[in-house]
This record gives sequence, C-alpha cells and structure tokens, in this order.
Amino acid sequence: MTSKQLAYPSLILALGLVLGAWILGSKIRDIRMADHYVSVRGLAERAVKSDLAIWPLPFREAGNDLKATFAKSEEDRQAVLDFLSQQGIPNSDITVGQPSVIDTQANEFGNSHPPNRFIVQQQVSVRSTNVDQVAAAVQKTRELVGRGVVLGAGQNYGPGSGSVSYVFTGLNAIKPEMITEATRNARAAAERFAADAGSKVGTIRQASQGLFTITSADNTSAPAEGGMPDLSGGSMMKKVRVVTTIDYYLEK
Repeated sequence: MTSKQLAYPSLILALGLVLGAWILGSKIRDIRMADHYVSVRGLAERAVKSDLAIWPLPFREAGNDLKATFAKSEEDRQAVLDFLSQQGIPNSDITVGQPSVIDTQANEFGNSHPPNRFIVQQQVSVRSTNVDQVAAAVQKTRELVGRGVVLGAGQNYGPGSGSVSYVFTGLNAIKPEMITEATRNARAAAERFAADAGSKVGTIRQASQGLFTITSADNTSAPAEGGMPDLSGGSMMKKVRVVTTIDYYLEK
C-alpha cells in the first residue's frame, strides 16, 4: 500500500475528530446558554373611552284589571319613547321588547296572594355608539318617574336592570401597538437585570402573551393574573391592560 493510500484514511479520521469536537462544543455552548437566562414581564396600559352604550329601560305596572293595567303599561311605553326622542336618540338605536304578563294568582298551590293580581312588564332598550348622548339622557330619567313610569322596579327584573353599560369595542385596533410596547418594556427590564449581573441580553428563549383585560378606569386594583375583562360596564372610561412574559438568554 502506498503512502498516498495510507494518508486518505488518516485525513478522514482527522476530519471526523474535528467535526465531532465542533459538534460537541456547540452542544456544550447551547447547554450553557440554556442555563443562563432571565424571565421578565412587560406591562402595557391604555386609557380608552367606551364607544358603545347599552341601556335597558324596563318598566312595570300592577293592578287587578288586566285591560286597564295593560293600557297603563302602553302609556308608559309611549312616555319612554317620547322621552328618548326628546333626548335626540334616533329610532334606529331603540328596540321595543314584547310585553309580558304575570298572574300572581295563577299558582294554585299558594295560600296568600299579593294585593295586585296582574303585573305587566315591558322593556325599551337603547344601543348607541353616541355614548355622550346616552350618558346625558341617563341623568334625566327622573323625568320619567315624574310621569308615573316605574323604571326597573321589582325582583323580576334582576340585578342591574335599568342601568347603562358602557363597552369598548376597539380592542383589536390597539392590540399590536400594546403588544409591542409590552415587549419593549420587558426587554428594558431584562437589560437592567443583565447590567447588574455583568451580562448582555441575547435572543428570546421563550415568550408568552397574557390576556388582555378591560376594567373601569377608576378601578385602582390590578386584575388577577389571567383574569377576565370587567363586565360591570358602569364607567365610560376604561383601562386596557396586557402583560407579556419573556425569557431572554444572557450572554457574557
């Protein structure tokens, strides 16, 4: 066997050793990088104004004569519609529900009966993007009470009946900017930590976006981790909040 033929296997073996050493070194470097990272959170908040108002106006009448009680309920309905028209709320923003009648003596198992046999309930609802107009109208509902309209009274209406709810529907439009801001704040926190540790911030190891939460602007307490949006809707001004959690590698 010639010297040239003997040199080929030696060359291949040497190349294999070099390649194996390089791969091993790369793996060790990856393991060391995985051991050195920092987990930080970035917060972004925005104060926004609601762009939708939902206002149910339930009312009821009670009496022993069904025909007369229903007639009075119809007068109440017209009074509510007239009131809303006077406040400049267009008919396109108004929905009139179907009346319901309760016969308090229909329960054959009851031993005692209330003083009025029939209760007629109706509801007029407003759904408007003109939140300022609705807010102004809400402040004048005592005019309806002065006309004898019983608004939102009684246990059959449920909690919150008659109160206006303000909703912010533009979340999708501000999501990208808020995520960018939260990510930027997270990196700034990582850089401060890295500076104290004598390191530099490297690439992202892992990232997760928290839930967007919408609460009343006057709610000073932060929502719970992963909490749901505030559904009370009593405040026109809202606070939108998102927290991102990001792991950054630390480099020497």
